[in-house]
Amino acid sequence: MQASLIPGQEDARPLLTRGMLAVLIAQFLSALADNALLFAAIALLRSQAAPAWQLPLLQEFFVLAFILLAPFVGPFADSLPKGRVMMLANSMKFIGAAGMLCGLNPLLAYAMVGLGAAAYSPAKYGILCELVSTDKLVKANSMMEGSTIVAILLGAVLGGWLAGQSVQGALMAITTCYLLAALINLLIPRLPAAHPLHQLSLKALLKDFLIALRTLFGNADARFSLLGTSIFWAAGSTLRFLLVAWVPATLLITDSAQALSTAANLSGVVAIGIAVGAAAAARYVTLATVNRALPAGLLIGGLIMAFSLVDQLSLAITLLIITGACGGFYVVPLNALLQERGHESVGAGHAIAVQNLCENFCMLGMLGMYTLMHKQGASISTSTVAVGALVLVAISVLSFARWRAAGRNA
Repeated sequence: MQASLIPGQEDARPLLTRGMLAVLIAQFLSALADNALLFAAIALLRSQAAPAWQLPLLQEFFVLAFILLAPFVGPFADSLPKGRVMMLANSMKFIGAAGMLCGLNPLLAYAMVGLGAAAYSPAKYGILCELVSTDKLVKANSMMEGSTIVAILLGAVLGGWLAGQSVQGALMAITTCYLLAALINLLIPRLPAAHPLHQLSLKALLKDFLIALRTLFGNADARFSLLGTSIFWAAGSTLRFLLVAWVPATLLITDSAQALSTAANLSGVVAIGIAVGAAAAARYVTLATVNRALPAGLLIGGLIMAFSLVDQLSLAITLLIITGACGGFYVVPLNALLQERGHESVGAGHAIAVQNLCENFCMLGMLGMYTLMHKQGASISTSTVAVGALVLVAISVLSFARWRAAGRNA
């Protein structure tokens, strides 16, 4: 468990323990498969001649699991050793990917993977508070995000490429990744449960979640982090599908496999930027100076809006790298802040479950807005401006409130 520190004194324990390495490797494989599976599922839907507006529904089905399970996954993650929770969650992802391979409807199969992801998220972030001390938490988050970002990069690129060669081959590789991730989770030390459950009734779990929700929204730092990260991930999820539509519409790539591969590569480019931003955040931002991340957050919406004017691949790559870098610098400190405030109040697993509820409600709303605009025939430029403007306004309101509160407390 996390050690208590004398003020100004750092914990001498190394950051890269066996448990931390196992978490990072398992997270890499799981995130690699998650991102490859999205592009494999898109290719599968296209091969079945599904309407184009159904593609964003993949993410809608995925995030629905996070919303429905939000009251339960936090207590579940905190009531068992988190390494075992991660193993069970990756096993659920494996079942969903295997179902898609065996002919299950892609939307339903992807929803099953979402069930596993919903249980996995509170455990993978919550365990950081149990493996490292507070003074290393931002660095641990940066390593987790770095591992995830590299996985997003490779997963998107490999998923797009493999799906272009063979959808079945891509799905076989993805199911193998999930299986390996589940096995590596067994190497994580069996840490004590953070908050063992004394009651298993539905009423008790819902009451426990509502208490955690009220507690976190009653804390200014936790509320700021919940809202800030939700805006970011909603924008990131929507940007992915904007890129899938932007490539054929703007670059005039008519070959479906090539267009999907190019869109996957551009998603990977965003991931490179996020990795750079996450590394910078680990160096220049601490929990005490988290407001330094806000200017980068403000730039995200404007950069997305500027993307609507781009019609050249080289310029698109540059802009997406900058957008990703701003995102990484913005979201990593906010994640660390929520974990710390959650760990000391309701439990990190509960905090991440509440975060997942907020983030996925935002994703559901923003993706729903984009899906509706796409179905009604809005141009890709119009959709991009609308998404960027929404992000810019939301983060501006959040930043203004944060700076005003900091001024009052100065």
